[in-house]
Amino acid sequence: MATQLDIVFLLYPGVSFLDFMGPQAVFGALPGARQIFASVGGQPIREGALTLQPLTRLEDVERCDVLCVPGGPIGPAVENPVFMEGVRRLASTARFVTSVCTGSLILGAAGLLQGRRAACHWAMREQLTHLGAIPDTGRVVRDGNVLTGGGVTAGIDFGLTLAAELAGPEMAQAIQLMIEYAPAPPFAIQVPTVAREALARMPSLQGGEITFDPVAEEALVRRAGEALRAPKR
Repeated sequence: MATQLDIVFLLYPGVSFLDFMGPQAVFGALPGARQIFASVGGQPIREGALTLQPLTRLEDVERCDVLCVPGGPIGPAVENPVFMEGVRRLASTARFVTSVCTGSLILGAAGLLQGRRAACHWAMREQLTHLGAIPDTGRVVRDGNVLTGGGVTAGIDFGLTLAAELAGPEMAQAIQLMIEYAPAPPFAIQVPTVAREALARMPSLQGGEITFDPVAEEALVRRAGEALRAPKR
């Protein structure tokens, strides 16, 4: 592993803190790792009662070894040209381009997943097809230098998988032991296979300043896909 390893998390309004808090706990134990949390203009990022600040200005980050885009409602990211330009620019410098949850849709909207297999939150996984990607049900999926994690809690699995790539399996196993990662969910439920029907049966989980609307998210992904396929001027 390099003497210093720059790992950049790109954050945006509405991002799910849990998507990157798990991976950053893993990466923080890697020798030489420097984690950078960046947003457009260095703006504070909020989730509920929590505010993350100060943040690095995305515009000032020149390069990275690992780029990670967490998930959440993706509109504030995909519809911000400064953010999307930052995704593409930093991806071009990175050894690994990664995401957690719906962050893969942001990578796809940036044109980085053409023909690649990718994971995503189960409710939005099939939308990857609009962006030229191949949906994969894996909890962590690698295709070349692109590593994507599934929904929310898969972030820790993703972090440990990448840690093994960066520092070897023994180091990753030591980190897994240190953070006592031994999941034992209290309920024996399976990830739904038919997302839209399952969402219709779920009680509302919406609340706070930003809510998740799967219909609106799908429309946004479709528009992003159309933009990728449009002739370049």
